[in-house]
Amino acid sequence: MARDPENRADGDHPGGDEHDPSQDSRHLPSPVDRGKGLGELLLREKLVNVEQLHNARRSQGEGEGLGFTLAKLGYVEESHLINFLSRQYGVPSINLDECEITDEVINLVPREVAERHNLIPIARQGSTLIVAMADPGNIYAMDDVKFLTGLNVEVVVASESAVHTALERYYGATDYEAVLEGIEEETEIALLSDDQGPDVADLQRETEEAPVVRLVNMILVDAVKRGASDIHIEPYEKDFRVRYRMDGVLYEIMRPPIRLRNAITSRLKIMSELDIAERRLPQDGRIRLVLGKEKEVDFRVSVLPTLFGEKVVLRVLDKSALQLDLGALGFDEEPLRIFREAVHQPWGMILVTGPTGSGKTTTLYSALTELNKASDNISTAEDPVEINMPGINQVQMKDEIGLNFAAALRSFLRQDPDIIMVGEIRDFETAETAVKAALTGHMVLSTIHTNDAPSTINRLLNMGVEPFLVTASLVLICAQRLVRRICPECKEPVETNKQVLMDLGFSEEDAETIQPMKGTGCHKCNDTGYKGRISCYEVLELTDEIKEAILQGYSSIELKREAMRQGMKTLRQSGLQKIKEGVTTIEEVLRVTRAD
Repeated sequence: MARDPENRADGDHPGGDEHDPSQDSRHLPSPVDRGKGLGELLLREKLVNVEQLHNARRSQGEGEGLGFTLAKLGYVEESHLINFLSRQYGVPSINLDECEITDEVINLVPREVAERHNLIPIARQGSTLIVAMADPGNIYAMDDVKFLTGLNVEVVVASESAVHTALERYYGATDYEAVLEGIEEETEIALLSDDQGPDVADLQRETEEAPVVRLVNMILVDAVKRGASDIHIEPYEKDFRVRYRMDGVLYEIMRPPIRLRNAITSRLKIMSELDIAERRLPQDGRIRLVLGKEKEVDFRVSVLPTLFGEKVVLRVLDKSALQLDLGALGFDEEPLRIFREAVHQPWGMILVTGPTGSGKTTTLYSALTELNKASDNISTAEDPVEINMPGINQVQMKDEIGLNFAAALRSFLRQDPDIIMVGEIRDFETAETAVKAALTGHMVLSTIHTNDAPSTINRLLNMGVEPFLVTASLVLICAQRLVRRICPECKEPVETNKQVLMDLGFSEEDAETIQPMKGTGCHKCNDTGYKGRISCYEVLELTDEIKEAILQGYSSIELKREAMRQGMKTLRQSGLQKIKEGVTTIEEVLRVTRAD
């Protein structure tokens, strides 16, 4: 492990073990309280401005350091932040990627302690343990480590993302094999037909066995830690597997013994308060999991009978991981200005369109977050309610008792609303009621399934809404798609033929100058080359010219041409801009957009 000779972190002080580095911690500045002190220091050094600091604190997730959030939002380079902390606290910095840490050192500090304090032990020199920390001013963390190990503690500073990566690397991913060790393997697999289902009492007993309970809990917790959006638990004829959807792509995580399929499925059904005896019909439920201090995660559970058992899909609803800042979703500057102006109108209808999983709900929630004020009455009709938002009246749809979107909308209009959100416009009745609400002085936000913004007009007309009502009520249509971000740790330039770039939609001038990027794959992105997602947007503002074109019966293609003539950036153009900025790859843009 390379170290700065002037700032030694290996405990080689004059006098050997007689030096007590733990005493040095008493002279460090006071620990940062949720980043407050760090923020003030960064402001004083002019590394960030007041607006950036405010945005970072608002976006800060549970257990996430302020420095990490600032770096994640791109307000400060991690390298600059580390150098600043090193100077401020008088401790050396270190690159954890260059360290090889032995199991003997790792075993000195329990995983839960390391994760709680964002630190990792990296070396031991005699009676001194060298610890890399994201917050070198946290003397409570040093005291905990000193108490647990009986060793003196010397601190070096590393970035929070590097510490997280090292924790995953050296403490290992969730050890499913260790959980399964206590379950005795069977040599023969017996497949059950629908009329030979297992006894309910036997299932109940199996789900209470410690290994099954631990395995299910670990699957749920591990999915949250990895940032998965969905968990798929799938039975096949001679196989049983668990997959996570991360950044829009499914990855296989484990293959439990097939004989555990009924026990695991039943355990999830019990947690969701579903009927474990019913294996012929689909069922839907919900699980609420408490992780750590004041962190709650909801799982929306769907159980579907298949040929070889019940498939369970869980949608992970982690509010702390939800980004509800319009400015951070992927809007370009001008479309963001137009969208913000539209949502702050006193009345009218705004539609967000795109396929399932394109981030429409997140965009609407972000708009509601900006609009959520004590002076306004906001009501939402959702199916299902994915995120609980304080200050907003959210209603869960129940079609079986007649509570659908149209019925909820009619009720909202008797509740003195200012802003209304409808989960989806699916039929004429809902569309008609939404239009009437927009025309009577209310702001209505909703989603609809179309391929792009201009084709939404024809979709409404085909539902039966009159053209003059569309032009009178509609303010803006926003189409969107999600593309994967290139992993910043393994990003590198990729040689691309100029003609390929021009065929993609770049001008000849841009094709000469831009440098497309790609991720080569590393341990931080699970060797995929991608980390996280960002939206491409197509924002169609209903100007007077567009309204006139609608009344004249323009087709979707003609409306698109007119909108582009007025300056609308299409989904493909939004994707090209993100290629130009090095945010995503050519392959991702081709995957989710069509040529104009």
